[in-house]
Formats: sequence, structure tokens, C-alpha cells
Amino acid sequence: MFRSAFALAMLAASPALAEPLTGEAAKALLFAPVTAEVEILAEAGLSADHAEALKSVGVGQPYYGAVAIAPDEGLMSEATVAAANFHDTASAGVAALAECDAKKVTETACVIAAYIRPEGWKEAGFSLSSDATAALAEYDATTGALAISPATGAFGTASGEGSAEKAVQNCGAKNEKATDCAVVIAH
Repeated sequence: MFRSAFALAMLAASPALAEPLTGEAAKALLFAPVTAEVEILAEAGLSADHAEALKSVGVGQPYYGAVAIAPDEGLMSEATVAAANFHDTASAGVAALAECDAKKVTETACVIAAYIRPEGWKEAGFSLSSDATAALAEYDATTGALAISPATGAFGTASGEGSAEKAVQNCGAKNEKATDCAVVIAH
């Protein structure tokens, strides 16, 4: 229960839910939507071989992501989950842990084994998934809006009159669980 409350608090504090940025300001804070890097977390207790295997698979995933494992079951378990293409690692971690905990057969709670971030990542105070970052290249800087769902990684864009409302609708239409869509970029 504590983990769920903490996760909700993290999502509520997410910079993605602050006042919308302009497209130009957002682009200055984002990374190229191409190459990812993987940070292996020591607390997962992976062997060197498993850590290398996870890194080699993780770099091919769209950022931002997290990999959760059931510690008593190991990396090669059915409970191992990679949640990728989220707007930040905290949200990806919440999703990966929830799915891993639902799949595990042992008592011990799942843990995050790795984070997937853009190559050369540094905290910038604003982030978008790899796919949303790529979509920003087509963004209409004069009338556009981009909305995201931190909980699911979904996003939606729109331009023209009413673009903010349309972007939120387009975001929600991409994933039935995307009930938290909010505009993060406008004009």
C-alpha cells in the first residue's frame, strides 16, 4: 500500500503536470529520440552476466523505461517486466513494479533492476517519451498542443483552434487507462 501511495505522490509531483511549455522551450530540454542507455541498479542483485544481458536488451528499448524483477525468481522469470516509452523513469518504474508484482509467484516484492534513459541523460526538469519526442518534430509551434499521460506513456497532439482539448482527447484515445492526460506543451 505504501508503494502505491508513494507512486501516486511521485506522479502528482511530476514536472510534466506543471504549466505547459512552448514547443521551443520543450525542444531545448529534450534528447534525441534514438539511442538509449541503461543504468543497472545494484540493489537488484544481478550477476555480471545478467546485468550485461539486460543492458544489451535495454538499449534497444524506447526511453524512458524501467525493468522490474522478482528478486527470488531472478531475471529470467515470467515476472520480469520492462515498461518502456514512458515520459520519465519514475512512471515507468511504477508500471513495471505493478505488473511484476501481479505476475510473481514468490512472496518478496518486485524491485527495479534497471532504468532506461536517453543516451547522455541529465535531469532537465522536463521529459517526454522517445515517441512523443519524435512527434514533437512535426509540432505546429503556432497553434499546437501536446498532452501526455504520465501513468501510461500515452500522448496526443493537435493543432488549430481548441488544440489543447483535442490533444487531451487524442492522448486518452491511445490508451483506455490514460485518464490522466494533461497538456504539457502549448504553442
